[in-house]
Amino acid sequence: MKGITTGQIKMNIAVLSGKGGTGKTMVSVNLARITVPSVYVDCDVEEPNGHLYFKPEDVVCEEVSVLVPKSDPDKCNGCRECVRFCRFNALVFSLDRLTVFNDMCHSCGGCSVICPQEAITEYPRTIGHLELGRSGDVYVRTGIMNIGEVAGSPIISRLLDVNTSPKKGITFIDCPPGSSCMVMESIKDADFCLLVTEPTIFGTHNLKMVVELVTEFDKPFGVILNKTVEGEADPSEEYCLENHIPIIGRIPFDRELSNLSSEAKIASEESVRFENLFQSILDNISEMV
Repeated sequence: MKGITTGQIKMNIAVLSGKGGTGKTMVSVNLARITVPSVYVDCDVEEPNGHLYFKPEDVVCEEVSVLVPKSDPDKCNGCRECVRFCRFNALVFSLDRLTVFNDMCHSCGGCSVICPQEAITEYPRTIGHLELGRSGDVYVRTGIMNIGEVAGSPIISRLLDVNTSPKKGITFIDCPPGSSCMVMESIKDADFCLLVTEPTIFGTHNLKMVVELVTEFDKPFGVILNKTVEGEADPSEEYCLENHIPIIGRIPFDRELSNLSSEAKIASEESVRFENLFQSILDNISEMV
């Protein structure tokens, strides 16, 4: 496979969708594979699956922790200054003791600073880990959130900051689905956003949400229409045309593509037809950027 040489540029492309199952990861891994060199970052920390396609080697793991408060009952006099300070309701003083709800804590550290008795200290709590490896010319980064955790943004932040990539090249950021805080964290440093949608009313509804999100962040963006069927109505395409949203490419509803994806195979490696399809998408992005 010839690949696309990008050694003279550095760019971050975020791939996102308003809902799961639209083909966001399929698009991300194929674009990363045909680009040389490239970085693939799986920010879907609740259910990452890009590594199943790349099967990276020489994987290094790194724990991700956040700081959470802990109160010393011998120093605490029950003044409740920390409770009044916390805007996330993570602290409650009851039965003569301070209780900390770790899942609601945003690790701002303000409670330890404001405590007049210096009764609050912070300690690290592991919430997940990173897996950093390589698959040929693709640097693969995966974030994995521990079961039971509710906030993955710190993992995504660390995942995007870690320095395991070439100085030049394109980084493809496989975002979580939807428009949550984790998606916002994923796209904050993106140079271009690629929105993947499907030809259904539900897909169009969720496309509108992510269009509003990237517009709010003032990010240039375009849309990939996935699972298209020639001759059938596509409400997502109609929405794009009505609102003058650039359509970067159309991926047909294709049994061969579906079979390859279900077997965790990268279609652009298996077929010249699909290699040309994803190269045309990348060329269209290049023209816009």
